[in-house]
Amino acid sequence: MEAQRSVNPAIIAIGGAFAVGGALAERLASVWPADEARKRPIGWRTAAIALASGLVAAGIVARSELPWWATGVYLTILALLIVLTATDLEQRRLPHLALDPLILLSVLFVPINPGVQLLDALIGAGAAVAFLGALALVVRGGLAVGDLYLVAPIGLVLGWPAIFSALFAAAFLSAGASLVLLATRRVGMRSYIPFGPFLVAGAAWVLLLDDRALSVIR
Repeated sequence: MEAQRSVNPAIIAIGGAFAVGGALAERLASVWPADEARKRPIGWRTAAIALASGLVAAGIVARSELPWWATGVYLTILALLIVLTATDLEQRRLPHLALDPLILLSVLFVPINPGVQLLDALIGAGAAVAFLGALALVVRGGLAVGDLYLVAPIGLVLGWPAIFSALFAAAFLSAGASLVLLATRRVGMRSYIPFGPFLVAGAAWVLLLDDRALSVIR
């Protein structure tokens, strides 16, 4: 019988580090930005973000066929997305102090990303912004301007057609969560539910499950 494959210690270490980082991001969101901070105590959301952050980071390292430096860029992007997810869940906002570095890093990464062709990256970002922009015109109040800023760098790093899968997953998860919240009377028909965390979840879905993601193509 073949010996079981051992888990790379780097996967465990990075997953653990991101789990701690996810918990810290949730704690940060409870106090910053300070003007709308509610100082929420440690609870199930802290544990959920920590667990999801650790699992996604470990999954990216385990699946990546990219050079170490490119995998590192994806992990850095993930770290910024975790901070944005935590603040959007807590304060219904995407602070530019985290959003702007995400956009800048994604733009700088496009020409050298070995996993996404330049044209596919540009099409992915353009299609994502166009789709959400059109949706915002139809569903008044359902999307914020910050969501357009967020989906652009996600489109750049995932490329086309992977961004389509991410948007589909985000819409599916958002609809499911909304139905659960309505059924449990946690929200009303006119309540605003932030879409940013679902965009991040859709991106994570693609990175972990799409066979084309995190592979060298150029």
